[in-house]
Formats: sequence, C-alpha cells, structure tokens
Amino acid sequence: MPQTKSAQKDVRASKKRQLRNKSIRSLCKTKITKAEKLIFSGEPESGREAVVAAISALDKAAEKGVIHPNNAARRKSRLTKRLNKAQALSSNQG
Repeated sequence: MPQTKSAQKDVRASKKRQLRNKSIRSLCKTKITKAEKLIFSGEPESGREAVVAAISALDKAAEKGVIHPNNAARRKSRLTKRLNKAQALSSNQG
C-alpha cells in the first residue's frame, strides 16, 4: 500500500490511465485484426479501407502516448506490407 499522499494519488492516476490505455489498445488490436481478415479473405477494396482505419487508430494511440511511436510505425508498416502483397497476388491471378 502506498504510504504518502502523493503515492496514493499516483496509484489513482495510474488506474485511470490504465483504463483509458486498455480501451485504446483494444480498439487498435480489433481494427488491425479486422483489416488482416479482410486482406486475407481476398477483398482488396474493403481491406484497404480497414487498413486506413487501423492506421488512423495506431496514429491516435501513439499521439496519446498509449503506445510508442516506433511501435505504431512498425505495425503500420507490417499491415501495409500485407495489403500490398495481397493486392499484388490478386492482380497477378486476375
């Protein structure tokens, strides 16, 4: 248990931050998963829209300090790579 008043306040503040961060992280994960499913299901147009939404969510999370900016950049890069690869495969088949 925290002893000083400032330590008690820090515990309260960190709980609030934890709740906010958890919802933002969850939203990012959900949007990324949705985008990946659309990419791999062979729907390039709706997949592209989902990727844009996921990138936006990652940017907002990084801006708010929920995730590190490099973490957001890495995830965006990987997601974009998957989209480009899927589009290249679909254009070669079609």
